[in-house]
Amino acid sequence: NSNFASDKIAIVLDPFRDRNTRAWFELNPYGEKGDNMNGDTGWDPVWEGATQLDSLGWTAEFRIPLSQLRFGRDSIQAWGLQVWRSIARRNESDMWAFWKRNESGGPAYFGSIEGLRVARQPRQMEFVPYVVSKSKFERAAAGDPFNRTREQGFRTGADLKLNLTSALTLDATINPDFGQVEVDPAVVNLSDGETYFDEKRPFFIEGANIFNQFGSGGANNFWGFNNPSPDLFYSRRIGRNPQLSPDVPDGGFLDRPQGTHILGAAKLSGKVGDWSVGTLSALTKRETATIDVGGARASAEVEPFTYYNVTRMLKEFGEGRQGLGFMATGMLRDPGSDLARDALSRDAVAVGIDGWTMLGRDRTWALTGWLGASRVGGSAAAITALQRDPIHYFQRPDADQVTLDPAATSLSGLGGRVTLNKQKGRFYSNTAVAFLTPGFDVNDVGFQWTSDVINVHQVIGYRWRTPTSWYRSLTWNAAHARNWNFGGDQIHATYWTNASMQLRNFYSVRLGGAYFPDRLTDRRTRGGPLMVNPKGFELFGGWDSDDRHPVVVGMSGSVDKFSRGSTDAWDVSTYVEWKPMDRLSLRVSPELTKNRTAAQYVGALADPAATATFGTRYLFADLDQTTLSSSLRVNAIFSPKLSLELYAQPFVSSVKYGSLKALAEPRSYAFTPDGGVGPDGATVTANDFTFASLRGNAVLRWEYLPGSTMYLVWTQDRSVQEDVGDFRMGHSVGQIFQGKANNIFLVKFSYWWNP
Repeated sequence: NSNFASDKIAIVLDPFRDRNTRAWFELNPYGEKGDNMNGDTGWDPVWEGATQLDSLGWTAEFRIPLSQLRFGRDSIQAWGLQVWRSIARRNESDMWAFWKRNESGGPAYFGSIEGLRVARQPRQMEFVPYVVSKSKFERAAAGDPFNRTREQGFRTGADLKLNLTSALTLDATINPDFGQVEVDPAVVNLSDGETYFDEKRPFFIEGANIFNQFGSGGANNFWGFNNPSPDLFYSRRIGRNPQLSPDVPDGGFLDRPQGTHILGAAKLSGKVGDWSVGTLSALTKRETATIDVGGARASAEVEPFTYYNVTRMLKEFGEGRQGLGFMATGMLRDPGSDLARDALSRDAVAVGIDGWTMLGRDRTWALTGWLGASRVGGSAAAITALQRDPIHYFQRPDADQVTLDPAATSLSGLGGRVTLNKQKGRFYSNTAVAFLTPGFDVNDVGFQWTSDVINVHQVIGYRWRTPTSWYRSLTWNAAHARNWNFGGDQIHATYWTNASMQLRNFYSVRLGGAYFPDRLTDRRTRGGPLMVNPKGFELFGGWDSDDRHPVVVGMSGSVDKFSRGSTDAWDVSTYVEWKPMDRLSLRVSPELTKNRTAAQYVGALADPAATATFGTRYLFADLDQTTLSSSLRVNAIFSPKLSLELYAQPFVSSVKYGSLKALAEPRSYAFTPDGGVGPDGATVTANDFTFASLRGNAVLRWEYLPGSTMYLVWTQDRSVQEDVGDFRMGHSVGQIFQGKANNIFLVKFSYWWNP
């Protein structure tokens, strides 16, 4: 896909004429191709394009096989059609089928190809076998019997695509390998929440829109503002890092797999009658770790054999004016050890319905909503652990709406959201109400960061689209949001506003802020009583230069200031992108973050004398954290079939703690000094540290035949951690290069066979 700002011609097709489909094909003057399906860049059809430059300009030709598209069965058809022309030097976009700037646009406004004759329905099978050779080099720790300086591996697998009908496609993969995808960035997460990483694996990206758009159909602007709605399907759960960590005796060594092997996966997607359908199933292998103590070895299960499934159906009515959908996800594990049975749920299921309706003759308003239910089952120990985890915290001593049940073998709940969105015209608004009951949980297949919450928000905004003497366009927004738990405690409140503007010289600027009044938090004590989150404000802003120029720069930053010394933080990031030629781009993006907080959770100690806090001392400390990171990206396109991508991220984060203190009483932000020693001799400490790492990869991609690809990949990951909390950038960077480095060199060949 082309990544550079240049002239482009795009052909966009709606083969079903359902006024919802966008099959996008584009070419730039150098013959570089781009494509996506409804914005899904993971869609990778096999098609051809050619361009020619002459004294009058340039021309483009597209050859798109019918086998790469889905369409109806009629012998004479009508397809939707849109043609785009982008002229970068003018920052101009031209369209064949026109809509106004204050209209939502899209396939509903496309023109049409009438009387299209399809003599024969294409029935195609694509088979793509692959072979991978992988070499791993690393510095082995002294005495470690598992790590060798060099490991060599060989792997085979295959992908299959079969058009069951002209509108329904089966995709399958056996023993997939994703060694060519970009590595995840480094993070230091001191919160109780899980870090979200974007999906980058091609098999799971392609066609993901049908799953990702659950609950958001119809709305042109979908605002969040502490919206608790989860992702019912988070494909990173499939092939995740093993979840269990067996105990290793002192002096022992552990050989633990870095990922869970995907045995196979299959997707079925397309149209069945008037319904859009998508279903995905996957099987992952049982993974075990090996423990070595003085030469004696034992194995331990770290991830059970697991089956995943997600199914989505969606039907649209009245040329997209109404929609009705259904989604279900499921997970089934086969734990083979007591450790797995007691730590992980055995099964999980979630179901939901969603829909929308457009209001007004010109679709000015959209009413959108979803409603879902979940159930998780397992042993009493596993469900107890689930009730106590950061999503639920059923053990909260002052929460009347939840009760920890150590005998329960299942957990269930409900969730939903309703949104009314005005999405046309200069003035727009968005009103939403959402809720998740305390027992709602979809984290085995989806991604959820909270439960036990009711959220409301109101957004208003205005757009100035007529250029003036000092701007080309201007947008202003304001919002108010509040959250409560099911016990009636207000756990979030914010007043927010921002404005963004494109200047006459095509620079962009943005500025905004938010005010947060005093409110309660039921998460900071990690399952303890409520605390106060003190009031404060946030300011943020940034600017970007004209991205048509060879050198593009930008900067953004934020400042957070909260009362009682609770939080004092700032963040500044910038980037410089250099495009010395149309086929080469280099981008450097450094970021510096400083965070000071007066109440970083450290731990808890049982103490019968702490009657004010329900027999437990909840310990906190001042925290001073400094993080410096940067990303380097190089994209080079040598030809439409040969490209190089390079990504690297140096990262340093230093954490320094102050003295320990205990929460004085619930619903307060008051503390008493504490030594961190319980009456039974148990201790809690806060240890300073600095973590530094360098990770990245380089990927050379060559499409040696249409649909057939060779990858050469180099991946490196090196890190070091010291028991020092003072930020010393030069020292830490030097330590990175003294630390252990893992290098992986990979060669992957795939061959596209189209019998």
